[in-house]
Amino acid sequence: MDAAWPAAEREESGGWVLRAASGVTQRANSVWVRDPGDDDPHRQLAALRAARLWYRNRRLPLIFQIFDGPRQSALQSVLDAEGFTRQSETLVLVRGPGPQPGPQPGTGSGDPDPAVEISAEPSADWLDLWWSVDGRGGAAELDVARRILAGCPALYALVRDDSGAPAAVARLALPGTGRTGPAWGGLYCMATRPDVRRLGYGGRIVRALLREGGARGVAGYWLLVMASNAGARSLYTHAGFREAGRYLYRQERPKRHLTGC
Repeated sequence: MDAAWPAAEREESGGWVLRAASGVTQRANSVWVRDPGDDDPHRQLAALRAARLWYRNRRLPLIFQIFDGPRQSALQSVLDAEGFTRQSETLVLVRGPGPQPGPQPGTGSGDPDPAVEISAEPSADWLDLWWSVDGRGGAAELDVARRILAGCPALYALVRDDSGAPAAVARLALPGTGRTGPAWGGLYCMATRPDVRRLGYGGRIVRALLREGGARGVAGYWLLVMASNAGARSLYTHAGFREAGRYLYRQERPKRHLTGC
């Protein structure tokens, strides 16, 4: 997952991976706690201060991407004491190798959907639709996002409505290309134009990318979805995905400065 959404800057420090990409997306601008270390709060506070300085030098807020589980409880307590917010709870859903529960949306079998365009790079139409739904910022931020997308091999799917306008897009990241063992791919950037939602375009995109991944030897898939997004969760459950974990972001509150007379 880290390789599928690579940050422009990355530094590993004592089991923490510090990532920065000019503030574009939380994932690429947060601390991934790969190894929370021991439960000593003094050492964790020292590491937190070092991370704070690293992000301050880049004029970015200090944000942690923390997965749920007992190994993170000591750090969570430190962040609670420091007043870090809790936001953007996200589910990690997987569709692993082997038989899957629920309906199976064609992973390598059946006829391709002729209305779904598959490419190795995002087209201008693909980028325009995705950024209009999920983007935050203007041309400079989109350029950073484009570099993130290009950080690993991927497939890009776009389906058009009856008038020929882009209706939905998604990305299948393939960071495991060339590695041994079962290949995994990650579904990212699922975006449907607001006026054509609940018309089946999202399901067609998912089926098309699973089919393309299966044809390339992908055995398992993951995706990330906001816990609050009930509609998307229903779509992914129908496609055979199940919850494997969850994480949230902990962000440092901005310090208030005294002003006035």
